[in-house]
Amino acid sequence: MSAGSIILSEFLGTAVLLLFGCGVVANVLLTRTNADGDTASWVLITFGWGFGVFAGASIADASGGAINPAVTLASAIAGGTPWSDVPWYFIGQFLGAFVGAVLAWLVYKLQFDASEDNAGTLNIFSTNPPIKKPVWNLVTEAIGTFALVLFLLVAPYGDSPAIYAAAAAIVMGIGQSLGGPTGYAINPARDLGPRIAHAVLPIRGKGRADWGYSWVPVVGPAVGAALEAAVAAIAPVAMG
Repeated sequence: MSAGSIILSEFLGTAVLLLFGCGVVANVLLTRTNADGDTASWVLITFGWGFGVFAGASIADASGGAINPAVTLASAIAGGTPWSDVPWYFIGQFLGAFVGAVLAWLVYKLQFDASEDNAGTLNIFSTNPPIKKPVWNLVTEAIGTFALVLFLLVAPYGDSPAIYAAAAAIVMGIGQSLGGPTGYAINPARDLGPRIAHAVLPIRGKGRADWGYSWVPVVGPAVGAALEAAVAAIAPVAMG
């Protein structure tokens, strides 16, 4: 391994360590984050999403377990996923996200019906930043996705099923460390599919789907994935 590759590898690893470490403290201590004042619930949410990643990726093992258009995009840019297959991945991912959200609504339909106020139920389906500044929200989503894709491209697990458990752990870490500002979509399908479901489902007294913000959790992860793939292309030895 060359000196440059060693420097880049150690630089990226240490940077992600401090990104998560400082981020989790900020998420808990600062006001107006999604974890502010309700840390236990936030930890439960991040664990739920982490287990969802493990289950979903394991089920999708035959296609590589991407379950995230940003991961598919990065893989295509890096030369892993053929570009001709990318549309099929996207179709499956966005449709799956929509159907999964509908299934979750069916599980909790009685609770939705019994609720006196469903105006805030969009938060169940999609992300919502406590401080809505689209450009900065996009930066947050891009950084979180960069960290996720960086891990997936350099993790030493190859095609081993262990990569799915590791991916679940990294998603939990991103949620606990970096998820406060935006709710950490880090996956365009995860946000857009459920947002559409919320818009069409017969939820009494629901609020709007906030389409004005909906582009951020789609474009932000795509930007983060593309940037990480570019890093991998610049330093293929370190990334491999």
